[in-house]
Amino acid sequence: MPEFFDRYINLVDDVPLAEALAQSTELLEPVLPQLEALGDTVYAPGKWTVRDILQHCIDTERILAYRALRFARNDQTVLPGFDEELFARNTTAADRSLPDLLDEFSLVRATTVRLFKGFTDEMLRRNGTCFGRQISVLALGFVIAGHPIHHLNVLRERYFPLISLKSVS
Repeated sequence: MPEFFDRYINLVDDVPLAEALAQSTELLEPVLPQLEALGDTVYAPGKWTVRDILQHCIDTERILAYRALRFARNDQTVLPGFDEELFARNTTAADRSLPDLLDEFSLVRATTVRLFKGFTDEMLRRNGTCFGRQISVLALGFVIAGHPIHHLNVLRERYFPLISLKSVS
């Protein structure tokens, strides 16, 4: 299991990749009322809003799927990491609605699912280097599945408790 990425992979149930991607597709829809109740509330100065987090999940999935495509096609070019804070500062997430962001997340996930369905077992086993670490196409798929679970956990632990505080003030 690749170091750093294991934090996302370990959040995914022990199921086939297609099932893992399908399970994590619908994660955010049930918590839409809580996400809307939060608005732009953050748990500490400088932290991302709910919309920033959703945009980050969308951007990250696109980057990881691109990496998986490169490695599946046997491209051994070492791929760089990306600066998530730079990306977050340069989006229009603050001007978008939560339903719009959730819709985009669903569309991006649908294309990711189709991408991975097109990979053979041999392609899934191929490795490449990104973020200074070796990782397989299959592992990237599980990172994609686990990444939004990680952020949903952060929302539940650090953001959702703010909703009751918000309604008291």
